[in-house]
Amino acid sequence: MPAPVVLGLGGSALAAGTLAAAIGAETVAVESRRFPDGELYLRVSQPVDQREAIIVAQVQQPDEQLIGLVFLADALRDLGARRIGLVLPYLPYMRQDARFRPGEAITSRSCGRLLSGCADWLVTVDPHLHRYASLDAVYSMRTEVVASAEAIAKWIEREVDRPLIIGPDEESEQWVARVAELAACPWRVMRKQRHGDRDVDVHADAWRPDASLRGRTPVLLDDIVYGGHTMLSAGWPRARFKRSR
Repeated sequence: MPAPVVLGLGGSALAAGTLAAAIGAETVAVESRRFPDGELYLRVSQPVDQREAIIVAQVQQPDEQLIGLVFLADALRDLGARRIGLVLPYLPYMRQDARFRPGEAITSRSCGRLLSGCADWLVTVDPHLHRYASLDAVYSMRTEVVASAEAIAKWIEREVDRPLIIGPDEESEQWVARVAELAACPWRVMRKQRHGDRDVDVHADAWRPDASLRGRTPVLLDDIVYGGHTMLSAGWPRARFKRSR
């Protein structure tokens, strides 16, 4: 059976090459450009007939990048690929996992149906599973979740002097507690009050700094960091703590 092929999409060529080298696969380049009206052009540079094709993609701008992912998977299927896998370090559209107000779209399920319809399996890193027990609740294809806690903890141990792991809200506790356990350091979780998509307040009223935390380096940890508004708000209690010393 021929070796798999790995294709990088959306600035993921380096990650695709690293993965291909690790699993003994061949990299296949994807040619892409935009027509004058903004439509996407894609071309797979080598034959993929009867090969397993693995797409590595960064989709941190999902509205722009998901369409290319779906088009590429469809092209690979049409070109004879035996199976198609997706390696998406960041899995988009997982935050809207319930209908908080009448009429809202539960886009996590919509995205799950979209991607499940174009691929056979998916690998991602620590998806936002707040109200879902697993990705099986959203995706009908085979999925695998890679935990990042061990790698993050090793980096913190190597790079940070006397760390204090801080989560900006209650949802981050599962990752914060695990990383702190592996890095053998203390941790705390704040309370977040959201007023809008870009308007959040983070409070440290659930805990008070004590002597054991003085001189430690705060490390903010969360599962989704995009606009940075929550992380920025979480930084202000750090400033107050430093002044209280």
